[in-house]
Order: sequence, then structure tokens, then C-alpha cells
Amino acid sequence: MDLRIPQGLGELLRDFTVAVLREKPDPLVDFAADYFAKLRTTSKPKSVPMYIIVDDDQAGEPDPTTLKPKNNANGPAKGKYARRTSVSAERYDPEADDGDEEKVVHDKSEGQKSRLSQAIAPILLFKSLDSEQLTDVVDAMFERRVQSGEVVIRLGDDGDNFYVIDTGIYSVRVEVDGQEKTVHTFDNKGSFGELALMYNMPRSATIMAETEGTLWAMDRASFRRIVLKAAFKKRKMYEELLENVPMLKTLESYERMNVADALQTKTFADNDVIIQQGAEADGMYFLENGSVRITINKGGGEEQQVGKLAKGKYFGELALIENKPRSANVIADGKVKVAFLQRESFERLLGPCLDLMKRNSDVYKSYANKGK
Repeated sequence: MDLRIPQGLGELLRDFTVAVLREKPDPLVDFAADYFAKLRTTSKPKSVPMYIIVDDDQAGEPDPTTLKPKNNANGPAKGKYARRTSVSAERYDPEADDGDEEKVVHDKSEGQKSRLSQAIAPILLFKSLDSEQLTDVVDAMFERRVQSGEVVIRLGDDGDNFYVIDTGIYSVRVEVDGQEKTVHTFDNKGSFGELALMYNMPRSATIMAETEGTLWAMDRASFRRIVLKAAFKKRKMYEELLENVPMLKTLESYERMNVADALQTKTFADNDVIIQQGAEADGMYFLENGSVRITINKGGGEEQQVGKLAKGKYFGELALIENKPRSANVIADGKVKVAFLQRESFERLLGPCLDLMKRNSDVYKSYANKGK
């Protein structure tokens, strides 16, 4: 008898459990029937308990099943918002974390801080962190120099650190039919080691330095405190924001969770231009804090204010819906914090809301008419 657990069963049951805990349904059987019926008919069902971007063109250990780097198993997603993967928190509960533990700080020169900041900038794992949290990342990481032939991570070992490459070439090796096989090579950029820390699992590959090099390492406790807890807090905050957006009322709760997970925080100073009339649309915005002015260029350098939006409102969807350039300027009125939804994520996640958005687009068209 084959007693192996089918692939994907763990994630499926985990997602369902989270939905039950959130909704507290009664009767449970009816809820389960509806849940799995929707899951079956939804073209892109993906509900996960907490989200972290872990797929990157130069990130991570390989998928142990396909023996390919997990981000390239189906080819790199150039120009697309990276796929997100659920985080297992078997021994770490971010909600119960009171945050009282002392921050880890490793002294660095200004030059080292600058190099490290540049190294972590393109890593999708840190995209959801704000400036203060990124400072915590830089402070918590320490330098590790390696020699050619040195094993940085060994297959099967417990996870201790997460690594960001500063310099050097590193091979990713797994065992295939008793033989060690190189399945990927990092060349002076990238990151690895997050899987064991996120999933509380042994290392899934061996990482060996092929040349002398330098790595930046972050210990397990700091990684969880900064990255996992930050993702949890971000997700809860955005869920609360989205629950108060009327146009998203048509979404199921798990669909709103996916939207919340795709949002990125951006901040703007007073009079910063968030959207420029005539520019190509790259996404839409939800106002977390502050307010914005909506203006129309009338020609001859004259600009007319036609509206104002405050916390909880959204803007920028019209150009995405109609696939046209921006029809107005949106300017920060004081310090502004927004949640940004990239075009690709908009198209993928907000299909159920498009009809309502199209009706609301008349508001923007009325702004444009005022400027004529």
C-alpha cells in the first residue's frame, strides 16, 4: 500500500483550516462544501495563511522534486510579479510575538552598509519591508568570508542562517541516484537559505563556494523576527484596509487575502507626483494615510484641481481598465503612504471587481471633462 502524502495536500488542508478559523462557520460541513466547490471552479485559487515573496531570479535552493531552482521550474517570470509561497510557522507565531527581544546589531562601516543595502535591494523577499525594517536587516547581518571549496550549507543540516551574496560564485548541489549533481550556480549575486528557516525543515541542497567570496548572513531568530513578523503585520494591516474599500466587497475573503498579499507600501512627500497625466499605467493605489489632490493639465502650463481623496480611497484603476494613459495627475497633499498594486497583480486578482470599477470610472471621466 502506498501511504505517501499526495503533493499539495498539506497546503490544501492548511488553507482550509485558516479559512475555518477566520470565518467560524456553522454548520461546518456546508461551509466545507462551498469552500471546495469554489476552489475547484476558481481558475487561480490560492489562499494561504501568510505570504512572503520567496521567488527571485537569483534566490533560493532548488525544488527537491524537479531539481531545478524553485523560481525557474517553469521558466523565469520576467516582467511579472513573482509567485508567492505560503510560510509555515510551526514553531513561530508572529501574532504571539511581543517583539520584546533585543535587536541584533553587528557593527559595519559605512562602505559595508552601502554594499549590503545594494545587495538586498533586488531581493523580493525584502520588498514588503519598510525603511526601518530594512535598516534592521542591514544591522542584523554579519559578514562571512569563504574560501574556494568551502561548504556554506550542507544538505540535510538544520537551518541556522539566511545568506545574501556580496561576491563570489556558489554552486547548488543535490543528490541524484546517489550522485551529487550541480543544479544551479549563483554568480556574484542572489540569496539562499530561506527555505529551512521558513518551513522549519532541513537544508534541501548543498551550497558550495566555487571561488573565494563574501556573504552576508542573518541568524534564524532575526530572520523570523524581521521578515516573517513584518509579513504577518503587513498582511493584517492591508486586509483591514481592503475590507473598507466598497469596490472589493464583491471579492471572497480569500480573494481579498491574495490582493492584500500583492500590495507594496510606498511613501511620498508633500507635492510629490504619484501619477502623472499622460504616463503609462503601471498599477493602482490605495491610500493608507494622508490625502492627495487630483489635477488636470489644461494646456499652456495651466493646471486645475478637480478633486481630492483621503485615507481609504483608491485611484489609478481607470487607465488599467481602459488600457489608456493616465487621465489626470495625482499629487501628494502632505506626507502620503499608499499601498500599490502592480498592473500584473491587478489583472490577475481583481477580475471580479472590474464591472464595478468601470462604473466608478465615470468619476474620473467627469474630472477630465471639467478640465476641458
